[in-house]
Amino acid sequence: MPIPRTLSPPAISRRDFLLFGVASALLTCTGCSSKGGQPRIGLALGGGGAKGLAHILMLEALDELGIRPHVIAGTSIGAIIGALYAAGLSGRDIRAQVEQFFVDEKEAKDNLFALPKSVRWLDFIDPALASGGVLDSDDFIEFIGEILPTRRFRKLQIPLKVVTAELLTGQGVVIDSGDLLPALQASMAVPGVFPPVKLDGHLLVDGGVANPLPYDLVRKGSDIVIAVDVSGEREIEDGKSLSSIGVLLQSFHVMSNNILAEKLKQRRPDVYVRPNISNVRVLEFYKAREVFEQAAPARREFVRDIKKAIRSHSGRPGCTLA
Repeated sequence: MPIPRTLSPPAISRRDFLLFGVASALLTCTGCSSKGGQPRIGLALGGGGAKGLAHILMLEALDELGIRPHVIAGTSIGAIIGALYAAGLSGRDIRAQVEQFFVDEKEAKDNLFALPKSVRWLDFIDPALASGGVLDSDDFIEFIGEILPTRRFRKLQIPLKVVTAELLTGQGVVIDSGDLLPALQASMAVPGVFPPVKLDGHLLVDGGVANPLPYDLVRKGSDIVIAVDVSGEREIEDGKSLSSIGVLLQSFHVMSNNILAEKLKQRRPDVYVRPNISNVRVLEFYKAREVFEQAAPARREFVRDIKKAIRSHSGRPGCTLA
């Protein structure tokens, strides 16, 4: 009976060994750093209606730090502001667009539709009582289209993932190609407030139904995941009751917050900031100044946490090559 032979490993030259070592180091660093050793940043912008104007302060902070995300995911107002940023507008550019609609709160009445024309974002939103929602966002989306340098995903300077949800199942639907405006309109279609959007065989509503802060969508390929939560808080004053639309919006707010709370228990982003914004209703865009003031402390916290995350990333062993 023949004796089985034991195969000896092939001899490896010193040159081959060194080449193998360099290749291993490079592979180890893949997914750790981009060119120049700078970490790749994944940015997630959450939903929150007018409270989402706080995203602008965080984008301004990124600009000042010289940080450019390599991918952005956004839900609702986060998708809209994320699209403007991904298309090449700076945080300051986006702020300038918002400031033209500034109006002092004393000029606004309790009635959502009583604000003077030409000084409010709601001038672009019309009643649509028989179309699956109480408001029609067509004019508002067209206005966003006029600001955007492009209306196609493929022409954005930064890849963008827009989060929506299938109305019938509640499942999240992520859109990252094709026409930009229908995706944005679907992402902000709060159920019962704005009509659902029919797109590619789906009946889509606000992404907050499934994924109010989509930081999971930017984790792949990112060294540092940044998430901005603009859900804020709402208190009901003593002796006052919510309107019908107020009940809808508050219910949606609570539902989205519960979804996010469970998600954060599973795995948190590397940098998470939640501006302390209170008593700003979803459609009160005329409160932009108030939102900016309330979000200012969080902006400072945001800068500090990003610097800390970058220092931590830079100190990781084996991640100095690029």
